Amino acid sequence: MNQGKNTSEINSHTYVQAGSSQPGTAGHPGLDAWRQKPIKQQPGWENHPDFASSVEKLSSLPPLVFAGEVDILRERLAAAAKGEAFLLQGGDCAETFADSTADRISAKVRTLLQMAVVLTYGASVPVIKMGRMAGQFAKPRSSSEETRGGVTLPAFRGDIVNGFDFTPEAREPDPKRMLQAYHTSASTLNLIRAFTTGGFADLRAVYQWNRGFTANPANARYESTAAQIERAVNFMEACGTDFEALKRVEFFASHEALLLEYEHALTRLDSRTSLPYATSGHFIWIGERTREIDGAHVEFFSAVRNPIGVKLGPTTTAQEVTDLIEKLDPRREPGRLTFISRMGAGKIRENLPRLIEAAQAAGAQPLWITDPMHGNTVTSANGYKTRNFTDVVDEVMGFFEVHQALGTVPGGIHVEMTGDDVAECLGGADPIDEAAFEDRYESLCDPRLNHMQSLELAFLVAEQLTKR
Repeated sequence: MNQGKNTSEINSHTYVQAGSSQPGTAGHPGLDAWRQKPIKQQPGWENHPDFASSVEKLSSLPPLVFAGEVDILRERLAAAAKGEAFLLQGGDCAETFADSTADRISAKVRTLLQMAVVLTYGASVPVIKMGRMAGQFAKPRSSSEETRGGVTLPAFRGDIVNGFDFTPEAREPDPKRMLQAYHTSASTLNLIRAFTTGGFADLRAVYQWNRGFTANPANARYESTAAQIERAVNFMEACGTDFEALKRVEFFASHEALLLEYEHALTRLDSRTSLPYATSGHFIWIGERTREIDGAHVEFFSAVRNPIGVKLGPTTTAQEVTDLIEKLDPRREPGRLTFISRMGAGKIRENLPRLIEAAQAAGAQPLWITDPMHGNTVTSANGYKTRNFTDVVDEVMGFFEVHQALGTVPGGIHVEMTGDDVAECLGGADPIDEAAFEDRYESLCDPRLNHMQSLELAFLVAEQLTKR
């Protein structure tokens, strides 16, 4: 999955499970302190008869990612924070076991690769490719229960916790689902590794895919940029560029780390350094609903070596940013901390500047990226949870405008998207309307950009990157 360093060097980082009487405990000072903190968004399944055995089994399974890969990602993110790279992070709102198929996974990877080629051309710097994949199975909920027709059941918290069907059996939290999430993540990672190292990512194929996008008359405005990319690829080939090397790309896995028992059980100590790594994914983020400075999530992830992201909504204060920096990045380590703003199109220009300024005053240089999805959710006239493409684009434009005004680095984008031809977000150059929701709305949680909308967003962001 990573070609930036010699494979033997990456794999020399192995893991050990330090002795502990507690199932799932990695035995490192600080990794159990979260248990003494207030915790949110958990299923409350500790008394389930299969809970202890499921956690114990997880704690004995091999890691999903390696410490060496995580360390490489930290270096890449440090470069992005300085404007020497750009982060593209995208994937499903919530992965499902049923849709973790080869076709669905390849479509998402393909779309991200297509977007990355366009962004690389616009930014003239490497693009870090990161999926909301191989672990994005848990979802925070605004309520712990859902009521339909006078019947109240536990809320759907993602496939890692319970089922989507509105029945008592499906909605009962089942800790054995954590094991299924682990194995599904492992198979997804194996397939991604095959795609990104076996020729699927060949630069020449990727730009050919993008020709199909610009062939649509609705996307004619992007034809000039696509033609420039094609000329650049042709020039590289004429100069004898080693396209064998360009068939392989780095690809990192990320997810919102919501279920702390799952994350704790998959934390391992690097055999070379004895430092703890959350091996459930390369990059993990703390959500808007769980980022309290005295909460269990911030406490736990302050103790692991992974790069950590934190979602910042419109109510975030400058003091909270300062406190998060002190807790999660006390040594001001390059690449350690990423702030993911999700303000909403109407609020980002007003609210983001003071947060960036607070980080500067604290002597930190976190990576700033924008999530233009979560602050722009509305309900359509026919009752579907949706987002307007124009709002998504406006928040991205506001993100760039703020950084340009402050002289700081707009380091990446974080989007909920799919490689499929779904209809969940309104608008786009080849517009989706509300009527299309009836036949092509597939998400179990939040609406995603479809394949065409994702590529259109990449071309629009590339235009901004040329001005950076």
